[in-house]
Amino acid sequence: MSGQKWAVGITGASGAIYGVRVVQELLRAGHTVHLMVTEAGWQVFHDELDWQAEDRDSFLHDKLQQNFPGQLHYWGLRDFNCPAASGSYRCDGMIVVPCSMGTVSGIAHGASGNLLERVADVMIKEGRRLVLVPRETPLNAIHLENMLTLSRLGVRILPAMPGYYQKPQTMDDLINFVVGKALDALDVPHSLFRRWGE
Repeated sequence: MSGQKWAVGITGASGAIYGVRVVQELLRAGHTVHLMVTEAGWQVFHDELDWQAEDRDSFLHDKLQQNFPGQLHYWGLRDFNCPAASGSYRCDGMIVVPCSMGTVSGIAHGASGNLLERVADVMIKEGRRLVLVPRETPLNAIHLENMLTLSRLGVRILPAMPGYYQKPQTMDDLINFVVGKALDALDVPHSLFRRWGE
């Protein structure tokens, strides 16, 4: 179904390409995306993708919007005018991809220290879909306890772990598997990987 409204957070965990691909696929499907990127997320864009941005808003539209039919809205982490920061806005859900352990902690403890954490808090309090895609290894007891706290609240924890039964041939195959699983968790149709039995 096109025309849905999704919030997407990209943080400073390694794996920025996962977030980029999720946004592109949502826009390709005709959805509205409210995007938030942490400062560490911008650093990972530079380190992993060689992206450098002077004007962040227009830069993201060039890199992500392209010619896709969906609508992209970029919000700074201090801009609480974002509609998704209010429970009265009918947002279909949120995904944080990749999700740093610092962001997991902030969400698990209801800190709402920035817009991304506030929108995640709204998803939890309103009983809406929230998917976190952590990318960290090894995990310590604090990480695991925070994720368990969130899981008990109904948050989907979807680690960035590619499957190999599809016999990936390229890096894109590995990326698309994780992105496809993330879209599955949002109930967004896609054809990014071959499913078991197909």
